[in-house]
Amino acid sequence: MEIRQYQIVVVNLDPTVGSEIRKTRPCVVVSPDEMNRNLHTITVCPMTTTLKPYPTRIKTLLQRKVGWIVVDQIRTIDRNRIVKVAGHLNTETIVKLKAIIKETFVD
Repeated sequence: MEIRQYQIVVVNLDPTVGSEIRKTRPCVVVSPDEMNRNLHTITVCPMTTTLKPYPTRIKTLLQRKVGWIVVDQIRTIDRNRIVKVAGHLNTETIVKLKAIIKETFVD
């Protein structure tokens, strides 16, 4: 299965430890396509429907449901955890996501 940056994929995140986001849920692929093609791991930001007003969360719409991309729970997973591809982020959300990732991890 070809995995591309900014796709929304359904991922089995279990088992988890402590406060990590758990369950099978949508996640946004944030690793670049070059890494996605050549490594067995993918970097993702989980999504949730639980509203917590953190500056590291981005509101988005997936299958007509309001959800949040949780940048503060970014993690690298083995591609075997991916259940299926569920969609792709729109351009506006990609721009917001890139800005939050940069602000959180680079600046």
